This record gives sequence, structure tokens and C-alpha cells, in this order.
Amino acid sequence: MRPRVTIGLPVYNGEALLETALESLLGQTLGDFELIIADNASTDATPEICRRYAERDSRIRYLGADHNLGAAANFNRIVPLARGEYFKWAAHDDCCAPRFLQTCVEVLDADPAIVLATTRTRRIDETGHPLDVYDFDLNCDGADPARRFASILRGHKCYEIFGLIRTEVLRHTDLIGGYAHGDGVLLADLALRGRLHESPEPLFLARSHESQSMAMVLDYHAYTSWFDPTKAGRLVFPCWRILREYLRIVGRAPITTRQRIACYRHLATWCVAWRRRLRGDLTAAVRHVAGVRRRSAGAAATAKG
Repeated sequence: MRPRVTIGLPVYNGEALLETALESLLGQTLGDFELIIADNASTDATPEICRRYAERDSRIRYLGADHNLGAAANFNRIVPLARGEYFKWAAHDDCCAPRFLQTCVEVLDADPAIVLATTRTRRIDETGHPLDVYDFDLNCDGADPARRFASILRGHKCYEIFGLIRTEVLRHTDLIGGYAHGDGVLLADLALRGRLHESPEPLFLARSHESQSMAMVLDYHAYTSWFDPTKAGRLVFPCWRILREYLRIVGRAPITTRQRIACYRHLATWCVAWRRRLRGDLTAAVRHVAGVRRRSAGAAATAKG
């Protein structure tokens, strides 16, 4: 029988917090779900933990990997396997209050125009102690896709990516791109396809700790390598790539010509706000090329000597 929800949990070396995350998912008041764990070639006790839980609960499937695929590929490989009407990514270090799934499913069931449902986020520390409620209104629940797109372009933490998404809508996107802010671009793509709804009660518990991926967001070059390890040490233009992807999703979005033009205007405003970062990409590229040339010259001199 097809489950209502598929939960996809990508993980790499998550032994410290994985069991707590799994228990929070298995303790949901809505139990009609499958849980697919995608282990990204962990070298700690993560595989043993996953196998133990899979043996204990028939709703759980465990996927291993023989090498590190990168965050984006590991997140994305779960989606084609999903059988649920709704899909949720879950992080190995976050938790959900017991009514999270139930609350989001009720929202999606009630309104087919909503493509993603989530709740307000409460941040917690490594021990699970509450820190604060993330008080940022994404404001993507309106009828106008251009306005929803403009709201997404504002700086935010992308917690919404861990909400419930209509699986068929998600499959019409490119999922999470292998570049910095690939999750944010996916949210923008979803916002162009339908409304994003946030319930007011903070039922999503996002853990804040030093080793999490969000610690890299100020260095988009490092963030690119986290999403796709094959790009480590290569010449990349992360902010220009984000712009290119925004342009691409607007160009193919199922919206009117007038709405598309409005989105391009919002992107022009975004470019002005991001001008220093865009310029920084070019500066970083010059330094990268200069460094490669210096290393090549040094290697040549060593070879001659």
C-alpha cells in the first residue's frame, strides 16, 4: 500500500545525533510513512545504527554508498524511490515535534494550490535545549508567483526545504543543485509552481552546532564543495551560478509572460543587492588563476633544478 509520506534522511557520519533524529520521526502522530535513509559512505557507526533501526521497523529502508557522493547527490537519490504522495527531507541532526507530519499533511490535503507545507522553526542546541524561534516570515503563501519569487530572493536559512512537498511537483524540478545555495534555488523553483505555507506553531526543531553545513554559508566556494566534492579546488563562480539558475527556473516556470517579466525585474534588484558577492567571485577567480600559475612555475623550476 502506498504511504501518505516519504521521509528521506541523508546522512554522513551522523552517529552522535542520528538516533535522536530517528526517534523523533518514528514518534510522529501520523505513522503512515516510509523512511529512506541514504548513508553517504559514513566511516563512523552510522551504518550500524541505520541497519539496526531498519531491522526494527519495516517502514525504514537503508541505502549505502561505496564513496562520498556529495550532499546534493545524496539528497537527490532518495526522491526517485519515494512512494509517498508527499515527500520530506530530514536532516540527521534535526528533530520534529510529534505533530509535525500531521500538521503539514492536513494543510496539503486541504489546499491543492499549496506545494510545500512546513511549520515555524524552533532552534535547539547540541543537547536539545531550545534557543529561540526563527522569526522570519518567508511570505510565500500568496497567489502571485512573481511576489513569491521575490520573497524567496531575500536572505533566509532555507529551513523550509525540510517541509512536506508534493512529490509529483518535486519531480518536475531539478531537485537540489550541486552548487552553493542549491536548496534555496529549489525553494524558488517550488515557489514559482505553487504556494508555500508555514503553520505558526514551531514544530520543526533545527539544531545549531559548529559542524553543521550552515556554518559554511558565508564561504560559497566551500559550500559548493560540500554540495559537490568534485568541484573542490576547481575554478567556480558560485554567486554567478546561483544567478544563472534563477534565470533558468524563471524561464521555464509555468507562469504568464507578465509574471515572468516581473520575476526578471526582481532578479535585477537581487543583482544590485548581490553586486559585491558577484564581484567577489571574479576577484576570487583571478586569485585562483594566479595561484595555479605560480604553482605551475614552481613545479617547472623544481623539475629543471
